[in-house]
Amino acid sequence: MALSSKSAASGWSEARRKIKKSKALYAMFAFPLIYFLIFHYAPMVGNLMAFQDYSIVKGFFGSSWAGTKYFEQFLNDSYFWQVVRNTVLLNLYSLIFFFPAPIVFALLLNELRLQLFKRFVQSITYIPHFLSTVVVAGMLVNFLSSDGLINQFRGMLGGDPITFLSMSEWFRTIFIGSDIWQGLGWGSIIYLAALTGIDPTLYEAATIDGASRWKKMRHITIPGIMTVIMVMLLLNLGHMLSVGFEKILLLYSGPTYETADVIQTYVYRRGLIDSDFSFAAAVGIFQSVLSFVLVISANQLSKKFNGARLF
Repeated sequence: MALSSKSAASGWSEARRKIKKSKALYAMFAFPLIYFLIFHYAPMVGNLMAFQDYSIVKGFFGSSWAGTKYFEQFLNDSYFWQVVRNTVLLNLYSLIFFFPAPIVFALLLNELRLQLFKRFVQSITYIPHFLSTVVVAGMLVNFLSSDGLINQFRGMLGGDPITFLSMSEWFRTIFIGSDIWQGLGWGSIIYLAALTGIDPTLYEAATIDGASRWKKMRHITIPGIMTVIMVMLLLNLGHMLSVGFEKILLLYSGPTYETADVIQTYVYRRGLIDSDFSFAAAVGIFQSVLSFVLVISANQLSKKFNGARLF
């Protein structure tokens, strides 16, 4: 027993010595830790609202419990399928059109031999990423208005003006197209970095064997970055039920609700505008649970078929 106490005291002494030695590193670690505790974990207490008839006056611990009332209310709401369908379709289109775009762009840049031109193209395509969502939305509103740049070109060609942002059938095209324009260059950085890790001798051997540039890309380049592609795909699937809420909020209007209204904007209207906090919290938890299931499922499928996984 005495030996055990002595060993424990020795262990604590060693731990204190290590902490004292690396106190600067622990101090640096404390700031992000405090940030996540305050702004990411502490707000999770708000999830209690989903199971309560929440009252601002009574607070979290004074409001009466409602069980799964608000989850059932959302699932039985006639609007449920519309917002879920819009959310899934926007993410699906993003997965089909936006996700491959940086990969293709990185592969094309990798084939450029003139380094000065390559750097110029990279710099130009990186710039839109640094524009705020408000600025991008403002540009879209100006360009797509009835007297905007796009309609001016249509007028020059003899076409009639179109109010793009008031037509529900145009919203998804505008949203995905602007995402591609803004994220193409920045999204390609990670793939360009992965391309630098491919062994150059593989290309030399392929050249000796008479392989064309297309065959090198198909049999060396793409397989060389496939693990990175799968990891990025898994990360994208984790956000399958969440889209660019800010951009949608700035661009959508009543006439486009049919295709533009998603889970996040629905939660915003019900929670902040209608002050139905419990219902909004229930919808948010529903979305988070489905996203979690999607990530776990995609991770297992990736492990089974490709051997690459996120965790």
